[in-house]
Amino acid sequence: MSILAWIIVTSLLGGLLSVLAAALFVLNARAQYLGALVSYAIGALLGAVFLDILPEALHLTTNITAVSATVLLGILLFFTLEKVLIWRHCHHEHCEAHEPHEHSENDHGRSGAMIIVGDTFHNFIDGIIIAAAFMVDVQLGIVTALAIIAHEIPQEVGDFAVLLNSGYSRRRAFQLNLISSFATLVGGVLAYVTLQGMQSVVPTLLALAAASLIYIAVADLIPGLHKRTRMRDTVQQVVLIAAGITTVATANFLIAG
Repeated sequence: MSILAWIIVTSLLGGLLSVLAAALFVLNARAQYLGALVSYAIGALLGAVFLDILPEALHLTTNITAVSATVLLGILLFFTLEKVLIWRHCHHEHCEAHEPHEHSENDHGRSGAMIIVGDTFHNFIDGIIIAAAFMVDVQLGIVTALAIIAHEIPQEVGDFAVLLNSGYSRRRAFQLNLISSFATLVGGVLAYVTLQGMQSVVPTLLALAAASLIYIAVADLIPGLHKRTRMRDTVQQVVLIAAGITTVATANFLIAG
């Protein structure tokens, strides 16, 4: 089988298998567990950013300041994008977006839209990484693809939780994650065709993906946790956030080992 064929097959399988594995967990979970999944999602998103995405971006660049600036500009970009989404769904002054005291538990799809943007960037980068590995050695490519599948599952669980919390149906959440997973294939094929040119923009894409996930976790999800003020709820939230971070850290340790 040719290198391109290996890249296409593993990119498709990598995206599909991670989404399906996450769906088996999340879509069969009871509704009352959704709040717990959101706490776990915050940990998984922040863990992926600070233990995986940003370290990789810094490793691939010679200009750390540029990567940091891209993250900063990315956060501003996603703030602006969210504002546009609010304006699009709000045509008068007294809509729910302007009534924080009556704000419902979900965010009417804004976090869901943001998570798909960030996940698509991340999947695109995964495709580039898979292609780069296969162009070095087929065995390395297979191992890399398997590692990415294992690493993506906890993040996909978090993505599903965010989409459901944003008011999307289970079916729609699955469809959006599945569509987003095809970015892995796009990244893999483009990297195969123009790998040298793509390598120069990888740190920027990683920085933008990191900015998106940071913004979702800190600006959209964490404020919702403050609505539950009991000590028991707070302890549960901290434990689940730590569990999400630990999952990503463990996955990185196993892959490195």
